Amino acid sequence: MRSARARLVQDEQGSTLLLTIFYCVLGLSLVLVVVSATSLYLERKRLFTLADGAALAAAEAWSLDTVQVEGDRLSLELDLAEVGPAASAYLADAVHELHEVELVRAASDDGQSATVVMRAVWYAPIHTEFLPISVPIEVTATARSVFH
Repeated sequence: MRSARARLVQDEQGSTLLLTIFYCVLGLSLVLVVVSATSLYLERKRLFTLADGAALAAAEAWSLDTVQVEGDRLSLELDLAEVGPAASAYLADAVHELHEVELVRAASDDGQSATVVMRAVWYAPIHTEFLPISVPIEVTATARSVFH
């Protein structure tokens, strides 16, 4: 009886080590995914903040000659030729750490608000086989200048 019990104990030796290794690899993989997802989220927020500032700068592309008085309201018309250069000038002055930032579109469809579309590329902080190395990000921001 003792020899059968000793054999059974010897057969199970090392199975805990395999489980420990498996759970360590699983835990590290989970940490890598969470770190990469957080990095992607923060990169998108940075790009959106940059696009929002560029849209605001583009929405300020009007001159006093275009301001019109309509009853008790003031309205203005954006200079469509200046919307793109104003957004580009803002991006040239803005400090950012994004990769491959590109101003895709800066325009005003209604003459009162400016819409800016920007694109960048996110690179994973840790390159592995489980996660992509790079992901393109695109955001759209719209801003309008108004008088109060």
